[in-house]
Amino acid sequence: MQVDRTSEWFVPKFGSKKFRISIGILFIPYTSIVTCFAALGAISGPLQLERVAAICVIYILALGVGAHLLDAVGGKTKPWGNLPKKKIGFVAVCAVSIAFFVGIYFAFLDSPWLFPIGIIEGFFLFAYSLELFGGKFHNNISTIFSWGILPVFAGSIIQTNSISIETIVISAITALVTYGLIKTSRQYKLLKRDNGDPHIIKKKERILKLITIGVITSTIIFFIMRYYNLI
Repeated sequence: MQVDRTSEWFVPKFGSKKFRISIGILFIPYTSIVTCFAALGAISGPLQLERVAAICVIYILALGVGAHLLDAVGGKTKPWGNLPKKKIGFVAVCAVSIAFFVGIYFAFLDSPWLFPIGIIEGFFLFAYSLELFGGKFHNNISTIFSWGILPVFAGSIIQTNSISIETIVISAITALVTYGLIKTSRQYKLLKRDNGDPHIIKKKERILKLITIGVITSTIIFFIMRYYNLI
């Protein structure tokens, strides 16, 4: 039986256990994917680089740091072991606060639709990570909606304060990618936990890596094409 997640593919194979947990707990590949979704939304409209950077910073801090740290200490399971709750909670709250501060700045500046997006994302961040309301929001639908669709909307809104048809099409694609990611990741996690077939585990790892690389590469290509007005 797997007692922790330090053996998973996104956790460094080198360094002390404390270092490996510190990196692994951030789920960097998955954080990168959601950040790319937000960037895709921002790139889909008129391109203002500082706003693309801002929405990326928001999701890196809110999801990559805040949500994942809260999930590590507030969830029912403790896949990273018994971590110092107060210290982890403090870092998580600081990260989320900075993310919301950046979002509020642009919301007051000229993107007021960020307010409802921020409220909804904030709700899911805490409800999912801390398994509030009996864990009713700790499910696939919540994940797809909050981390697969809303980031694209947020990216578009921070640029134009609107959601275009192109944004909706992109969000539909990112929702499907998120579903595939969730399904494969869950199968991979169960196989690791139950000491499953190493060949199947490696196959799932390759799929997860391909999804991550594919999303990041597609986002970079889309950005370059928009930046140089190729599309």
